Amino acid sequence: MRPLQQAYILLEDGAWFPGTTRHPFAVQTGEVVFTTNLTGYQEVFTDPSYLGQLVVMTAPMIGNYGINAEDLEAKSGKPQISGVIVRELSGSEANWRASGSLDEWLARHGIPVLEGVDTRQLARHIRSQGAMRAIMVTGAEPDEEARQALESSPHMEGLDLATRATTSAEYSAGAGDPSPAAHIVAYDFGLKQSIVRLFTSAGCRVTVVPAKTPAARVRELAPDGLFLSNGPGDPAAVKYAIPVIRELAGSGLPTFGICLGHQLLALAFGASTTKLPYGHRGGNHPVKELPTGRVLITSQNHGFAVTATSKGVSGTKELEVTHLNLNDHTVEGIRHRELPVSGVQYHPEASPGPHDARHHLWEFSKLLTVNR
Repeated sequence: MRPLQQAYILLEDGAWFPGTTRHPFAVQTGEVVFTTNLTGYQEVFTDPSYLGQLVVMTAPMIGNYGINAEDLEAKSGKPQISGVIVRELSGSEANWRASGSLDEWLARHGIPVLEGVDTRQLARHIRSQGAMRAIMVTGAEPDEEARQALESSPHMEGLDLATRATTSAEYSAGAGDPSPAAHIVAYDFGLKQSIVRLFTSAGCRVTVVPAKTPAARVRELAPDGLFLSNGPGDPAAVKYAIPVIRELAGSGLPTFGICLGHQLLALAFGASTTKLPYGHRGGNHPVKELPTGRVLITSQNHGFAVTATSKGVSGTKELEVTHLNLNDHTVEGIRHRELPVSGVQYHPEASPGPHDARHHLWEFSKLLTVNR
């Protein structure tokens, strides 16, 4: 076991929380957020939607089942978060699938871990004051240099992170199937690999394209449907994608978006988005499906949401609300009133769970098969 060093996290509003670290690390800035996931820390840390964020784990112990090569969400296999804050970091792992320790894996990739933090107090602070910029530093207490580094770090509002999270080149999956059910073009704004795996397991062929791919290239690929992926950052800053989505989805191409893709879809049809106080992150968010009255327990990870009024989606009459968050009544799902176009704010692939909403991906796959 490595000796512990003093370290801390300093928040934009001046609050700071002491802890320790096992590995020296360079100063790290980002937006501090918390997730209520009890399991699935590896999926959280490799989810590109967490790019640029310092993630507080509210579960009291992290790392007790290690890491493995099967549960990585980023195509690169690398952590996407900027830093991790925990109450207790397990010093050993006990799981037949484990190929190593979480501690060593994060250290190998240069991701700092701050442990021994009162994460309950920190999460409550974020809930009351909102997600904000923060900095992780080794040392006993904040100094002027740390405060200046924090002040010069970027705000999440107005930040386009999709260009950092996206693939650098087009690639395909499921092409080995001799008679795929449907061909999906998936825009990668920070795509989780479990989504690709679920589409291919349904018999679909998936072509993943970079975030800035023009509409003309998508038409060349002649897909049966268009998928808009999850991803990090401010949707309003992904301006290059909005007219492209409008052109493709507006032409009648069946389109389904999740998370950031859902927000971009709304923007493409005239809606607006807003930053939530502290976002929705975890695997226990209740969502009401308005057409059926059914309640889904969903996995979520986002800091922005589509704005709405009592009459529907704000700024457009083309879209209607299909799902609402039962905690704060924010928009969780939309669909076009005439076109085969829809989106949900949560994660249907829900890796590692819950799986209440996985049917959305199957329904989209079936829609494409019917329309062929």
